[in-house]
Amino acid sequence: MTPAVQQLKKAKQVFQLLEYKSDPQQGNFGLDSAEKLGLPAEQVFKTLVACDEHNPKTMVVAVVPVTGQLDLKALAKAAKIKKMRMAEVPVAERTTGYVKGGISPFGQKKRLATFVDSSADNLTEIVVSAGKRGLSLQLSAKVLATVLGAQFVTLSH
Repeated sequence: MTPAVQQLKKAKQVFQLLEYKSDPQQGNFGLDSAEKLGLPAEQVFKTLVACDEHNPKTMVVAVVPVTGQLDLKALAKAAKIKKMRMAEVPVAERTTGYVKGGISPFGQKKRLATFVDSSADNLTEIVVSAGKRGLSLQLSAKVLATVLGAQFVTLSH
């Protein structure tokens, strides 16, 4: 059981655990999971960690569709940070406690401000990583907002 699953159970939230065979050589873990789970790619979201360009210790989480690109300017505006960049992979892994391709917005070692692309609000359920490659969570986007205090903003293009 991952920390993500533990956090959701502790919060008494409704979710479904989805398992699939992950390909570690895969370049796009999100699209790979959508394909292997037989889900529309628009329903599957990736968890990205970005940081303040001038103060890399200030980090935030962005949850965006696997079909889109994160708009760092939009994220910076939402986070009230002048300029942002993607966090280095080792830093993101150390901060969240998860590995690339398995970073979940839930159960992170260090709680970070979380921003979810507003497209999630239009879906009945979304799919995010459960904290390891090959394991995903299917849940209402409202659960993200409730458990993580996440804000919905337009983040992808």
